[in-house]
Amino acid sequence: MDLDLALPPLVDQHCHGVLRHDPDADEFASYLTESDAPAAPGTSFFDTQLGFAVRRWCPPLLGLEAHCPAERYLERRRELGAEEATRRLLRASGTGTYLVDTGLPGDLTGPAELAGLAGLDDGRGHVVVRLEALAERSADASHGPGAFVEVLGHAVVASSRTAAGFKSVAAYRHGLGLDPEPPAPAEVHAAAARWMDSRPRGGRLRDPVLLRHLLWSAVRTGLPLQLHTGFGDPDLRLDHADPLLLTDFIRAVGTYGSPLVLLHGYPYHRHAAYLANVFTHVYADVGLALCHTGARADAVLAEALELTPFGKLLYSSDAFGLPELYVVGARVFEEALGGVLGAWTESGAWSEPDARRVAHLLAAGNARRLYGLGPETD
Repeated sequence: MDLDLALPPLVDQHCHGVLRHDPDADEFASYLTESDAPAAPGTSFFDTQLGFAVRRWCPPLLGLEAHCPAERYLERRRELGAEEATRRLLRASGTGTYLVDTGLPGDLTGPAELAGLAGLDDGRGHVVVRLEALAERSADASHGPGAFVEVLGHAVVASSRTAAGFKSVAAYRHGLGLDPEPPAPAEVHAAAARWMDSRPRGGRLRDPVLLRHLLWSAVRTGLPLQLHTGFGDPDLRLDHADPLLLTDFIRAVGTYGSPLVLLHGYPYHRHAAYLANVFTHVYADVGLALCHTGARADAVLAEALELTPFGKLLYSSDAFGLPELYVVGARVFEEALGGVLGAWTESGAWSEPDARRVAHLLAAGNARRLYGLGPETD
């Protein structure tokens, strides 16, 4: 049975801004995949679990029938215009708080603008600082490696005063198999010199010593640190993004008080669940996995809940670019959660009060506690 969970407004603990312009058909479809290549000839990224989920949940919010053809949906979207379509979709998602990774380029809404379009006050949009982007901006603003290290240190501390947390994509830039110990100052300065000497303006940070320095700099602030693990775009070597590669780093930072949030995970979400089970300061999230597995999301969520303590699994959509992805993230999560907990309740394994209590933790309570957001007031 599907259990009525009466969920509170969701806290989306990892998401991105949405486009301010109206994408054409090809650009829209590009946000339905992690691939950076076109769909195979004669196919479409609408023919994916995520594409089907968009066509199921979003057309009725724009005045169309569910599962209408993609072409009709995009036509209706153009009729309404980007801002109106975005407003309708965000306000129907049931999301009450956004924690926004602001490190991606493009004409994207910021946290306050995103919250405003969703009909919320700007206090419901919070910044999550992407460490690698912060380092690259610091390098652009610095003259020489010594200045870079100093500017970066000040930038991390300054960011910690206003941000909800930090986020790292070290999995993309090098892989998670980094030396777990903090680099010595001499190592940091030598790595900064190598990178600054060879880096074009705007060049990406991939140096493993500087990536370690970033991670440790964030950990020392005590704020939550989100770490990409598992599934992602082709910049990633998936086997280098297994969260188990972080085990020694997790041990090393345990006394610093900074929670680590393992994002996405798939297909290593059971590995992330194990780490959350055995380390007090480790949390997990399966947002991206649920969106992309669609009709099979209940299986992924059930697997994540096999070992993850119920107070340590967080909701997110990982929505990026399209407001539709906020709707899909929320609906797929809610449907999967209702199905999984309903089945466990019907079998007698769980009581209904416990199922509702856990559902509220996953939807909002865990994130509110972890990021110090306070209780829901609406």
